[in-house]
Amino acid sequence: MFIELQSKYNKLFKQIKLPKVVSHLCWGVTAGMISSIYTVMAADPQTYRVEIRPTGNADIDATLSDVSNLVSLKKTKAVGAFALSGRIKSDYDRLQSAMDSFGYYNAKIQMQVGASQALSDSNSKDTKKKKKKDTTQSDIHHVTNLTNTMDGDNPDLPNFIGKIPGKEDAVIVIRVDKGDQYHLGKVEVVDNNKPQVPAGSIMKSTASKSMPKVISTPVTLTADQEKAFALKSGQPAISADVVAAKGRLLTSLQEDGHALAKVSDPVAYLRPDTKTIDVVYNVDPGPVVDLGNIEFKGLKKVHEDFVRKRLLLHDGQLYQPSKIESARQDLSSLGVFSSIDATAASKVDANGRLPLILTFKEAKRHSISFEAGYSTDLGGRAGVRWSHRNLFGNAEKLNIAALATGVGGTAQKGLGYDVYADFTKPDYLRRDQDFNARVEAVKQKLYSYNQTALLVKGGLNRKINKRWKASVYLGAMQERIIQQHMKNDYTMINIPLAVSYDSTDLASPMMSPTHGMKGNVSLTPTESFGDGAIFFAILEGSASTYFDLAKIGLTKPGDSIFAFRGTVGTIQGASRMNMPPDQRMYAGGTSTVRGYRFQGVGPQFRGTKYAVGGKAMDAGTIEFRQKITESFGAQTFMDAGQVSEKSMPFEGDLRVGVGAGVKYYTPLGPIRFDVALPVNRPPRGDKFEVYISLGETF
Repeated sequence: MFIELQSKYNKLFKQIKLPKVVSHLCWGVTAGMISSIYTVMAADPQTYRVEIRPTGNADIDATLSDVSNLVSLKKTKAVGAFALSGRIKSDYDRLQSAMDSFGYYNAKIQMQVGASQALSDSNSKDTKKKKKKDTTQSDIHHVTNLTNTMDGDNPDLPNFIGKIPGKEDAVIVIRVDKGDQYHLGKVEVVDNNKPQVPAGSIMKSTASKSMPKVISTPVTLTADQEKAFALKSGQPAISADVVAAKGRLLTSLQEDGHALAKVSDPVAYLRPDTKTIDVVYNVDPGPVVDLGNIEFKGLKKVHEDFVRKRLLLHDGQLYQPSKIESARQDLSSLGVFSSIDATAASKVDANGRLPLILTFKEAKRHSISFEAGYSTDLGGRAGVRWSHRNLFGNAEKLNIAALATGVGGTAQKGLGYDVYADFTKPDYLRRDQDFNARVEAVKQKLYSYNQTALLVKGGLNRKINKRWKASVYLGAMQERIIQQHMKNDYTMINIPLAVSYDSTDLASPMMSPTHGMKGNVSLTPTESFGDGAIFFAILEGSASTYFDLAKIGLTKPGDSIFAFRGTVGTIQGASRMNMPPDQRMYAGGTSTVRGYRFQGVGPQFRGTKYAVGGKAMDAGTIEFRQKITESFGAQTFMDAGQVSEKSMPFEGDLRVGVGAGVKYYTPLGPIRFDVALPVNRPPRGDKFEVYISLGETF
């Protein structure tokens, strides 16, 4: 290649008639440059290490590391000297921009490049150990020798890197001198669409034949808008805060009815002499408008009149995005739509109102799902459920299910079944009130008793507000119970009443709570007709609460949760042995005391492991839940409870269980695997219990 190129050079020199001395000199310089470039470009890929020296601000350090090409590309395929030099040079602008975003506009970025020996003691034991590590950050922490290095902005950097011995890393040390932080100076919110002309300026401009001076009109914000804007003179000039203020101001304006408000990107003016930045936001608030006509699109099987009656919006009310979103989510909760989009018009109608379009996409009406669960006490449970989500066009739901139960459980003596049909009609007689009816056939072969029953109930569930719900039902039951070889038939009528509270703010009850509390109180007056009519009332209450260790700064939000649960119940009225066995109170199992089989806590028939049941019960739980990764977590727990023969709770033999488990997080909720042990196991009690479930236990 050189011989051919030299021949062309000689011809060129002869044509322009250069002296031989000059032509030889030109060729020597050219050949040297080509040789140098070729050598660098042909060099082997150069591995490197990089260290960004701490600035004293953890947020800045993290941002510098995130934006650095040297850091982010370090684990990719090694590149040659020219490409590595390009990474270094590109980082100057990237790091400077990062410092600007924190208000350090006079920051100085310094990079030094050298071989590993040049920047640290390569022969020390610590350095040899560190060389084995492969991390995005360098393991160099002490620079002891800065000889034979080059600045990262030196034009000869590719040649310098190309001469680093092949067995050595290039080492890039980045130092940032923050300098003084800029603060916000004037923060102005103006409306350029309503310019002001100062008094007298028109006359002056006419005389001078120039345009009058225009001053933007200041926009007066309300107290709520000022609070949302949250940008004041004197605070650090952090670009993220300045940009975020635009979005907050726009949202606040729209919440006050300025549906067509516009907020431009902030314009910043650097004032080096005062080390401040003046920021101007151009705002066009537009008029305050009400909602106009609300149009529905996409409804097919769902009746429009039902949706309109359910809708939390009406024409004529103040335009507010939060109200529109709440209405959209409320309609989504019906379960008959796969998506709902709310789109406001781009201009007001003839009446000065803003039309709104709701576009619906209906979900599939039919579905088939499978259910399965397992615990060592109740055994396996599996079945199928068919669902119709929109039976008559008004979001009525019908579920029909058939499950096999009692497969191999220590509290079971054989297979059972649970077959039911459940119907729900939303907004029955009034909004937020559902009518529910259920017919169910149950067969259980428990050690405590055998039960074959038919249950029918119907009632109302009412949502009082976001937190509170209440229900009232009328139920009837016909059952046959065999206990201790004695067969009894019972016919019962009851009126279950319940009130519940929930402040956990979960989208689904299957998800893991991280804050708030849940509570439930129920009263079930019951009349039983058997050998003789008896009356009794079951009163039960339960509560659970959750504490996130992030509140005291120990962990990230949602990672470490303490969960507490308490349950208490009593039965007033009939004597214990006159009551149907399935109506008595028991403890043991996932809902009360884990580590003991279902109904394994409380009085037992003498010489057996068959539970008698009681007239009062209490139980408590403390559980710690730790999120390990995005997909996996673990938990440990301790339960305690007792069953009393009398109607007074907190009496009887207290049983304690402890356990631990792991979980796998899914979009539907965590799948838990738990093992629990009894601390003070009763005679003939199980030595351990295993539980597999979808969702948290409480």
